[in-house]
Amino acid sequence: MSPAGIRSRITSLLPTRADLAQARRDPRRDLLAGLTVAVVALPLALGFGVSSGLGAEAGLATAVVAGALAAVFGGSHLQVSGPTGAMTVVLVPIVADHGPSGVLTVGLMAGVILVALALLRAGGSMRYVPAPVVEGFTLGIACVIGLQQVPNALGVPVPEGERVLVVAWRALEDFARDPGWASPALALAVAAVMLLGARWKPTVPFSILAVIAATVVVQVAGPDGVRPIGDLPAGLPAPSLAFLDAGALGGLLAPAVAVAALAALESLLSASVADGMTVGQRHDPDRELFGQGLANIAAPLFGGVPATGAIARTAVNVRSGATSKLASLAHAAVLAVIVFAAAPLVSRIPLAALAGVLLATAIRMVEAGSLRAMARATRSDALILVLTAVATLVLDLVQAVIIGLAVAGLLALRAVARQARLAPVPLDRGDHTEEEHELLAEHIVAYRIDGPLFFAAAHRFLLELTELADVRVVILRMSHVSVVDATGALVLKDVVAKLRRRGVVVMVSGIRPGHRRVLDSVGALELLRHEGREYATTPEAIGAARDHLERTGVLTTAPAPAREAP
Repeated sequence: MSPAGIRSRITSLLPTRADLAQARRDPRRDLLAGLTVAVVALPLALGFGVSSGLGAEAGLATAVVAGALAAVFGGSHLQVSGPTGAMTVVLVPIVADHGPSGVLTVGLMAGVILVALALLRAGGSMRYVPAPVVEGFTLGIACVIGLQQVPNALGVPVPEGERVLVVAWRALEDFARDPGWASPALALAVAAVMLLGARWKPTVPFSILAVIAATVVVQVAGPDGVRPIGDLPAGLPAPSLAFLDAGALGGLLAPAVAVAALAALESLLSASVADGMTVGQRHDPDRELFGQGLANIAAPLFGGVPATGAIARTAVNVRSGATSKLASLAHAAVLAVIVFAAAPLVSRIPLAALAGVLLATAIRMVEAGSLRAMARATRSDALILVLTAVATLVLDLVQAVIIGLAVAGLLALRAVARQARLAPVPLDRGDHTEEEHELLAEHIVAYRIDGPLFFAAAHRFLLELTELADVRVVILRMSHVSVVDATGALVLKDVVAKLRRRGVVVMVSGIRPGHRRVLDSVGALELLRHEGREYATTPEAIGAARDHLERTGVLTTAPAPAREAP
């Protein structure tokens, strides 16, 4: 891409006057929606910051910086961005291997990758991710988030380890050796209030109410074993690149690609969910990637973790009546005020209360009705869903998505290959005697190829066609072929060559113009052209086959009966 093209492409991804005009339509409604989302987002930002291993302040910095930039530059008017559970799952092993500075470096690199994807117009690729992969991915993430909360919910230090199942089991062992019931009771109470309150009054932010109540109870009663968040800095740190280690960039490339892939997947999925909840709203996927890229470049400079579009907060934003990007921007501004003005109060929130918030969030991520419908759709869909969920839990998110996409692709290829058929074509018998009919049936076979002639189906044709016996002419009718790839073209060439070696003449009819280039590139038509065995229509090929049999003496035309003299 030329410099002028890059400049033009970047200009097309920047905010427009239409965005500003939409923000002016109903500012009061958007500001109220932003306040509501901020109240819901505060405990989530704190919890995900703690779960990531960088601390609550990292979650708040991400929610403020990334939330503001993604709101301004993103491609959705209703998207709310910040730290998420899915991203936390990816970050935990990075913290274990490379430390906090490695996470910040990975976030910066992932932001650059997302900007590059936006420039390359990769946003539209989200529509190729099958629904069972997304559902299995979400189910697996919910399980991982729930297991991550076990140590804080039990009030024990987080054990060492990268695998969430191992860490949760070690936390249970530590709790069994010295049980303390204050933290589990607090976590379960907060989760119960959130789940029951959401069913009773969905519009009320029960998460923040439950966290406030739990904090007050701990401050008044002071139960043993309940740990608070700890000291939080008042305000955001000055932007800095001190964490960046140029020598470590090569080793962090693979984690950065994984973080960028997850950020793109979750953000575009969240934007699609927002579109589905409204009428007339449609996001620009490339602009969304661009906004998320800028957000992830900036967040590490302030000590924040990588961010994505957040489905839960975006849904709250839509349900609260948001109409423009002003709501998401207001959410980030409210969180910034809390960071600067209420850090001492926030530092007293019990970790067990945040664990309860995230436990309830994990439970609410699982849509039982959607899972049942997907499992009942087809066996293939159920298999993809289960494999993706298990891989998410046992391996990691990126590997899980790759496995899900690979299995979905293989099953789709299998289904498409089964649609390809090789059917005999009945010959026109209108002008021939019974003896000629017998010869035609014995020496000429016409086949119509339906569907795709590609690598997953082509070899079956080779077996069927080369096993023909007592045939002098084979006619392949290709007007119904939908797709031809290099493998299909090579198999066709192989069929023609093998039949010719047996003395069988092969004729082809109805080749589509779009398929000629592939067939020519492997020399499949060369075997036919020099003998004139390619025809535009099937009747022409059948006529040529009859002429060939007559010339070779296989088929003879009966002489016309002589007339009697008058």
